[in-house]
Amino acid sequence: MKVPLLDVTRIPADLQARLEARAIEVLRSGEYILGPAVSAFERDCERVLEVPHALGVSNGSDAILMLLMALGIGPGDEVIVPSYTFFATAGAVSRLGGTPVFADSCVDTLNLDPAQVSRLITARTRAIIPVHLFGLAADLAGLRSVAGELPILEDAAQSFLARYGGRPVGSIETAGAHSFFPSKNLGGFGDGGLVTTRDPAMAERLRILRAHGSEPKYHHAVVGGNFRLDALQAALLHVKLPLVEAELAGRRQNAARYAEAFAALSELRLPPAHPEHTYNQYVVRFPDRVTRDHVQRSLSQAGVGTAIYYPIPLHRQVCFADVAAGAVCPVADEAAATSLALPIFAALREDEQGYVVDSLRSALRPRG
Repeated sequence: MKVPLLDVTRIPADLQARLEARAIEVLRSGEYILGPAVSAFERDCERVLEVPHALGVSNGSDAILMLLMALGIGPGDEVIVPSYTFFATAGAVSRLGGTPVFADSCVDTLNLDPAQVSRLITARTRAIIPVHLFGLAADLAGLRSVAGELPILEDAAQSFLARYGGRPVGSIETAGAHSFFPSKNLGGFGDGGLVTTRDPAMAERLRILRAHGSEPKYHHAVVGGNFRLDALQAALLHVKLPLVEAELAGRRQNAARYAEAFAALSELRLPPAHPEHTYNQYVVRFPDRVTRDHVQRSLSQAGVGTAIYYPIPLHRQVCFADVAAGAVCPVADEAAATSLALPIFAALREDEQGYVVDSLRSALRPRG
């Protein structure tokens, strides 16, 4: 049996028909840049995310970049980011000439540790970016308690409609960045993203930055970028938006099956079984790198797709060597060496998941 880590082509026939019909509507409309398709998607995102301002943008990486631009981050400014996450979070800070300051993660959730953040805040700190990693909300209350008045930018790229205390992430703190990369819980058909905020002044700055800083047209008081979400992407995402909760329910059901099946495996550390976790990734951890790598090879030989998120923590990336020389992040180091993502998508069949479980158990049996 072959079991992919993710199969984005498993689209029900009725949904496929609606997507194709909507795509043809946009093609025939002639309105490809912003316009009614983008506006309608944005209004419904505001509704489901419970936030007054949502703007469709080019992708999740640009969403983070735009939030930092809206805050005026530049040379000399420090922004605290987790070391254990995708590159874009810290990359955006560097692209603006700022300095990413790498903080370690909580042992249990792998999200940004407020105690570590507290130790890294200086007079030059301008913002904090927690990532709601793998679909689980970061400890926003803990981070706010140490941040004082500093802006907190929620990186919700992996956590569309994940909740913290009952509220959708990305809508709680200063602003949020979302991604519609095809592997996300609301996955598009190419790149796409969203910025969200409760602050009308920041929303206006983001709107201007999205169109090269133009306001009014051809008048530029600031330099922005081409950060627009394509109308075709917005239209297709809008068709899928009402189905996100069903996708999350499927992922939670699959996570519960894994938790039950792996309960007796003491050498396996499972992700937190939090009811508001959306499991964009289901990442387990092993006692050491040797065991993790052996299991991944065994699963690959059995036809099971897996991935390592993330094999090198950011404070050890070559491009950050000059700014991360003093960073100490043992939890990030340990997670990078021992973590492995298993198939979790909602369309994963029960027999496929059973095969993943059997294959992993077999890989962990003592080798003669």
